[in-house]
Amino acid sequence: MELNTIKHADGAKHAKRRVGRGIGSGLGKTAGRGHKGQKSRSGGYHKVGFEGGQMPMQRRLPKRGFKSHLLKFNAEVTLTALEALGAETVDLLTLKQAGLVGQLAKVVKIIKTGELTKSVKLTGIGATAAAKLAIEAAGGSLS
Repeated sequence: MELNTIKHADGAKHAKRRVGRGIGSGLGKTAGRGHKGQKSRSGGYHKVGFEGGQMPMQRRLPKRGFKSHLLKFNAEVTLTALEALGAETVDLLTLKQAGLVGQLAKVVKIIKTGELTKSVKLTGIGATAAAKLAIEAAGGSLS
């Protein structure tokens, strides 16, 4: 192998399409831009969503609702998940290590989905009214 014999891999390089070079090229005259109109002219284009001056779709439709930026810090855990976890004392760190809540979670709430038979002591974790009753009925506590 010599330096002057090194070539690019097949297909790595391809010739740039040269438009506007005569009728035989297939891209002569209008160079694939069609006839007249804004899109055929140099510098003639528009923003995304522009509808030729007509009120654009994103402005015709009403604004509705929002998504809270704080949602990523909140998490929910079900009674079924607590049952499967099988720990006697549960706090935020335990839930994060078990992968039941995301690493960004700061506020965790237990919701009543499923049943709980084991006694579980919760520290620094909230619960819905129904979940609280279920936890206390199983012999657990919240603090």
